[in-house]
Amino acid sequence: MEYKGAGSNFSLTGAQKNMGQIKLPAAVISKCILTGAMFVLGLNAVAHPMPNSVVSLSVLEKWISGEVKIPLLELESAIGRKAGELDTDFFREYFESHIQAVSGKRTWHTEIESLSTITDTSPFVGEYQEVVVHFKLTPPDARLLRHFTFEYDAVIHQVITHRALVFVQYDWNNGLQDQSDSEPLGVIGLDVPSGKIFPLEVHLEEGSWINGVKGMFLLGMKHIREGLDHILFLLTLLLIAPLTIEDRKWSGYQGFRYTLERFLKISLAFTLGHSITLLAGSLNLVDFRVQYVEVLIAVSILVSAVNCVKPVFFKKEVFIAGGFGLIHGLAFSISLSHLELGLGSKLLSIVGFNLGIEAMQLIIMACFLPMLLMSKWKAYPAVRTAFAVFTIILSTAWIVERIATKENFITAHFNKLL
Repeated sequence: MEYKGAGSNFSLTGAQKNMGQIKLPAAVISKCILTGAMFVLGLNAVAHPMPNSVVSLSVLEKWISGEVKIPLLELESAIGRKAGELDTDFFREYFESHIQAVSGKRTWHTEIESLSTITDTSPFVGEYQEVVVHFKLTPPDARLLRHFTFEYDAVIHQVITHRALVFVQYDWNNGLQDQSDSEPLGVIGLDVPSGKIFPLEVHLEEGSWINGVKGMFLLGMKHIREGLDHILFLLTLLLIAPLTIEDRKWSGYQGFRYTLERFLKISLAFTLGHSITLLAGSLNLVDFRVQYVEVLIAVSILVSAVNCVKPVFFKKEVFIAGGFGLIHGLAFSISLSHLELGLGSKLLSIVGFNLGIEAMQLIIMACFLPMLLMSKWKAYPAVRTAFAVFTIILSTAWIVERIATKENFITAHFNKLL
């Protein structure tokens, strides 16, 4: 069966050959069939399909980085004993011999980068342990990177009911940036009629930098859309854009021109701030601890919300937006700092990602602007205060959670609502 999907096409060999060639009327239908088959098997790239394995491939510029998740009990059944310590020569040699790629008669180099055990949860069996193997496949010629035979039979060679589901998790040239959008390649398992384990033929499309930038643009939009903390920070600053101070309190509506001017200044300051540190963080020019950044983001939301109730930084909101924008930019850069790309591709990624962030911010602000124009209404102070108090409570809970590195009563209940 030949499958052609967005950014990739490949052939599955094995049982399909024994059944004769199947020609489907459209590439989309073939993709739906493959995805549907994986769904029936209970397989996807995010939730691990106990008791099967998941292989996730990331196509980089000169090699393929991979991750395998295998239920520990299945691995122990294959080797005939308890696994014990994983980071040993035995397991490195085992996985090197069972995870291979070839292009024609040219063998790729397999490197096992790390071995570990984690605890996962399944709705069917509860908690279980699985082995995580990170590996690297390097072709003898970079031009072969997108055309190879994936020879994988770890566990399958001994446990005949075991299956391995293979995904492309990351492929910059084809706009595949997000794990939740992983492309299924196929299932590797024992072909019962022949008694053989057939490899997976992979032929990925070359793609282009346009696809890469587009993928990063969409990822930037998603990052803001799902980043409630970033949205709350911006909205609490914008809530007081139409107001001025009288007797140390926020006064009423100051007019459309005044509101629009402050609205644009605050938005621009936040954009400039996060753009600077997004660039620096993505290029690994600054070192920072993610936990500290996440705590500071929650602090920025708290400060902004307090200012929304009682003026603390009147006429300094632009500086607050720009200063804390620097912190938010570091958080944005986390999504890009790990990308193993050349300088040109990485700069394009930063541009695309930042444009996506800006586009989503503009959409949110455009939806929010009419509410600011309602600030002339008598009910606006109550609405503003209620929103600010809610944000103060949530941001304080976030600070505690991010320092303690575990959920608390408030964040646990709030997360259930999302």
